[in-house]
Amino acid sequence: MTKKDSKLFLHLKKWLEKAVLDHCMIEEGDRVLVGVSGGADSFALLDLLDSPMIFVPRFSFIAVYVDMGFDQNFTAYLALEKYLQTHQYPYVMEKTDIGTLSHSDFNRKNPCFLCSRLRRKRIFEIADEQGCNKIAFAHHRDDIIETLLLNIFFGREISTMMPNQSIFGGKLHMIRPLAYLSEDLLKKYARERQFPQVENACPTSGNSRRSYIKRLLDQLEVDNPDIRHNIYTAMSHVKPDYLMIKPKN
Repeated sequence: MTKKDSKLFLHLKKWLEKAVLDHCMIEEGDRVLVGVSGGADSFALLDLLDSPMIFVPRFSFIAVYVDMGFDQNFTAYLALEKYLQTHQYPYVMEKTDIGTLSHSDFNRKNPCFLCSRLRRKRIFEIADEQGCNKIAFAHHRDDIIETLLLNIFFGREISTMMPNQSIFGGKLHMIRPLAYLSEDLLKKYARERQFPQVENACPTSGNSRRSYIKRLLDQLEVDNPDIRHNIYTAMSHVKPDYLMIKPKN
């Protein structure tokens, strides 16, 4: 079965295109940097974007992988490079020490924050070098829900990831074409398409704040199976009059 024959592919493609159109993520002639992490979500994003679009304007893309330096044998790096070459994707891959630096003794307090910040900084630089005006990340619906709770619990603010976020005065946009899709469906698609299984070598990946939020939602879902759907829907039903917003002087 090819991906074009798959009902799951057609379902994912439909909602990806809807998200792109609803939030004006891609315009004619855009050059998109697709951030690839080696996870199932980023493989799915790359695979879906590399297929004929019905409503999305024509664009070009380049896959970019920034190795964080955790895997000294570069097992994930080599597996990903083989995959990109096999599918003849244009790509840039780079080996760094961002992860090991962020998790070193001088930065024990919040390694995830620094790791993410430095990786994103390098991706911005590569986007500029490659002439990209859009950066597509593989954040999905569950990531958006978890980020909302992370920012409430630990950041003391009500905010989350935006499907289309302008930065650097509009010179660059971060887009999230998977914003309407759940993690479970993307994992199912990864199994169907038999994407490579690239292990996450980060030492804190299973014990991060995001992992804590994910486990909490799983527990809440036992009593209320709609908990994730309700939180996601609530972000579109905000009532500012019922929030503690200080009036402007």
